[in-house]
Amino acid sequence: MTNMNNLQLALPTGSLDSYIQSVNKIPLLTAEEEKDLALRFHESNDLEAARRLVLSHLRFVVRVARGYSGYGLSQADLIQEGSIGLMKAVKRFDPEVGVRLVSFAVHWVRAEMHEFILRNWRIVKVATTKSQRKLFFNLRSAKKRLGWLNQEEVDAVAKDLGVSAADVLKMEQRLSAHDASFDGPINDDQDSEIFSPAGYLEDHRPNPEIQTESTQLEELDQQRLYSALHDLDQRSKDIISKRWLNDKKSTLHDLAADYGVSAERIRQIEQNAMKKMKSAFAV
Repeated sequence: MTNMNNLQLALPTGSLDSYIQSVNKIPLLTAEEEKDLALRFHESNDLEAARRLVLSHLRFVVRVARGYSGYGLSQADLIQEGSIGLMKAVKRFDPEVGVRLVSFAVHWVRAEMHEFILRNWRIVKVATTKSQRKLFFNLRSAKKRLGWLNQEEVDAVAKDLGVSAADVLKMEQRLSAHDASFDGPINDDQDSEIFSPAGYLEDHRPNPEIQTESTQLEELDQQRLYSALHDLDQRSKDIISKRWLNDKKSTLHDLAADYGVSAERIRQIEQNAMKKMKSAFAV
């Protein structure tokens, strides 16, 4: 953010209550003052003007943050994230459009708070796509009123938000789930360990013993292949390589043209070479 990082907001930081009291004492700007400060910032890069614009709107950030108190996250953190959104809004605010900064800034303030909530509400992120983000904030408030949604309510929510009913059901399941330790509590309670995910989830990772055996067999097969090829005459080796081992495979007719013989003769040489190689593998 060009030069906005240099903004110094001289406000108390020890107590949230004292911070809120301080921002509420900062005078609000008139429309004329706000426009003048915005022009000074954009035309002359006046950081003092930008600072006054930000300070005069911090009470608005506090008010928005209170609306997200039900997510169990720190109000101080929400206010901090919202303040970042406010500074982004000040940087992009065009005073000539004819709207007040508070109306323009609401999108930026909420966007930063939303991103913070999605990152920190659960250990596992519950919303990654645009439709999931929309559902997270809208469906959570709907569930507080209605509890579990029936199919009619699911269809209504999906229609209102422009998403599929399947997305609504999936987000409802995610909102109803809880974070759990994979290994369970560390204590002498064996029952707790059995019912933790580590006690019943199947481990699909390769077995080290089987993986090692498979690697060794593959290496042995490669050694036998190279050994069998080494025992062939040059023409047979070339035909087998071009027909089966090269990335770009040659046809019988391609090789017939290269060697000046018929395609049938190439097939016979290939067949004889294959028999010799199979004998080598059988040893």
